[in-house]
Amino acid sequence: MISAVINVFRIKDLRNKILFTLALLIIYRVGFHIPVPGFEHDKVRQMAESRGSESPIGRATEYMQMFTGGTLEQSSLFGLGIMPYITASIILMLLGEVIPALKKLRQEGQTGYKKIQEYTRYLTVFICVLQSIMFMKLLGGDGLTYPGMYVQAMIMGVAGMTAGTIFLMWLGEQIDEYGIGNGISLIIMAGILSRMPWAVQTLWSRVDLSVNAQASDVGPAKLILLAAAFVFVIAGAILITQGQRRIPIQQAKQMRGRRVYGGQRHYLPLRVNHGGVMPIIFASSFMMFPPIILSWLDSIPVLGRSDFFQQIQDAFAHDAFVYNFLYMLLIFLFAYFWVTVQFQPKEMAKNLRDNGAFIPGLRPGRRTAEYLETVMTRITYFGASFLAIIAVVPSGITVFLGVDWRVSAFLGGTGLLIVVSVSLDLVQKIEANLLMRSYEGFSSSGRIKGAYA
Repeated sequence: MISAVINVFRIKDLRNKILFTLALLIIYRVGFHIPVPGFEHDKVRQMAESRGSESPIGRATEYMQMFTGGTLEQSSLFGLGIMPYITASIILMLLGEVIPALKKLRQEGQTGYKKIQEYTRYLTVFICVLQSIMFMKLLGGDGLTYPGMYVQAMIMGVAGMTAGTIFLMWLGEQIDEYGIGNGISLIIMAGILSRMPWAVQTLWSRVDLSVNAQASDVGPAKLILLAAAFVFVIAGAILITQGQRRIPIQQAKQMRGRRVYGGQRHYLPLRVNHGGVMPIIFASSFMMFPPIILSWLDSIPVLGRSDFFQQIQDAFAHDAFVYNFLYMLLIFLFAYFWVTVQFQPKEMAKNLRDNGAFIPGLRPGRRTAEYLETVMTRITYFGASFLAIIAVVPSGITVFLGVDWRVSAFLGGTGLLIVVSVSLDLVQKIEANLLMRSYEGFSSSGRIKGAYA
């Protein structure tokens, strides 16, 4: 392991890529300390501290800040993070399945990919403008700006935050081209890791290892259970990220002159968690809206006073059974939806047939496509189950251990799953560069590979 790390910095090309990536990530973090012009940031900080984190708006804001790496108190130019670009990419990806023109562009190779990227950038600007306007409204309005600068501050805020997200998008593309790893994923991971020290510090401030520890404090038993949950989430994230089902593929033999070509046997890997962390992100975003809508309806006197409406509000609290059950159900639905959109068994079967390959015991074409679809449906069930369990771990920690949900969200759940997934991808790319130059990888037993299901 140590020798592999030393070898990383012996290779000039790989060393330059890593240093270039680190330099751009440092620029990304420095940008979070550049405030939005026109606002009195002391008042913004006081407003953010007075806003309850347990309210639906507060929870939605905290969830957004977990991915951006910033805080509402900073109101920085990078406050939107890279999420508008992710949203635009997902929208165009889904539209590519229903709009023939986009689907044709996806089949044109590199030329079509560049055109789709251009459309993604335009859509990102539009989403940034909408989200930055909502962010400015969330800050509170005229009382937080300098006297007589409300309109100017709103305009500069929208323009500045939009430019900040476009700059982050450019940083991600530079990492993809000149650095190592997926630039957008690394930016998201850096934003999550930047708030993890705050989560650890907040947890440690409540730790009391004495015998007379209060129930509200984190005693030795709670600390051990929290550490066990942390290890469980990491192990589960690695398992579902690396897990794959290997389908045997037989290459047909071909006679060319007096020689026989082909006939090799290899494998088609199908990922257990094909959708990655996207089902959790979709489900979390969708589950934000019911509490916000219920909070808005609570202001209506007739509804707010009824017992039935209060029961509905209690059912959609973040620690309620109904809320978490619907959350897990949505993860299952979005996991299968993502597989339906991304996984194309008919195209895979057609490519196998065109390349002279087949699955032993199955007729090429429709029968192969049906088999691949059946296998993918079955293994997706187990991948979605792991995702659902990991997603509700923070809620269980909050209910049973009494830990702040903002802390448990970083020590387990979506944030930790993203960090583990991106870290594994980065390690595999660095290891591929080492093996390509005849160096040993990080593991003495061989290259890091996926677990077989």
